Amino acid sequence: MTFNDIFKSSFLENVSSVGLLDMAIALVLAFGLGLFIFLVYKKTFTGVMYASSFGVTLVALTMITTVVILAVTSNVVLSLGMVGALSIVRFRTAIKEPLDIAFLFWSIAVGIVLAAGMIPLAVFGSVLIGAVLLVFVNKKSYADPYIVVIQCGGRDSETRAGAYLEQHTERCVVKSKTARRDMVELNMEIRLKDGNTDFINTLAELEGVDSAVLVSYNGDYMG
Repeated sequence: MTFNDIFKSSFLENVSSVGLLDMAIALVLAFGLGLFIFLVYKKTFTGVMYASSFGVTLVALTMITTVVILAVTSNVVLSLGMVGALSIVRFRTAIKEPLDIAFLFWSIAVGIVLAAGMIPLAVFGSVLIGAVLLVFVNKKSYADPYIVVIQCGGRDSETRAGAYLEQHTERCVVKSKTARRDMVELNMEIRLKDGNTDFINTLAELEGVDSAVLVSYNGDYMG
């Protein structure tokens, strides 16, 4: 092997397989669309605790996918090795919100489409997907549910508490009832009429009612 044969290696030939301009355009667009995905995620987040690290992950995942697909499309042999390498990777982080899966897949799909050179599809597809998520995720056609936990002294106080809730709420449904000696505990799902929670103070002062607790349920109800 001569000195010139070293510079004729296939490794050095791959340096120019992807142009610098193509790489720059793809990565800049990946960063921009990844940032757009992150902003949509931030606007549509409905979970309990917001994690900014997941939003940064969406941006990074878009760019990383773009880099990987650019490498794969430039070399068929590399694509086979990449599939084998990625097949042994295992992620054990639990996805807490079902909608997070859509954002992860969205980031990966944008990276693949950008690296394939389909820039209009990536841009207009992302705008349309973002608009759909903003409209449907933030839209609520029903009132937020609450749970009222009441402890009262007997049947008469239970009847008064139930009649009072039916009068001051839009909907009142008994979810569970626990009866003990000289005490009854009720768990009732209610829907507020105007968002005012002052009625719970008067409820706790009714004769025979020992305590009344109002709890906001962080979940989805239909109907």
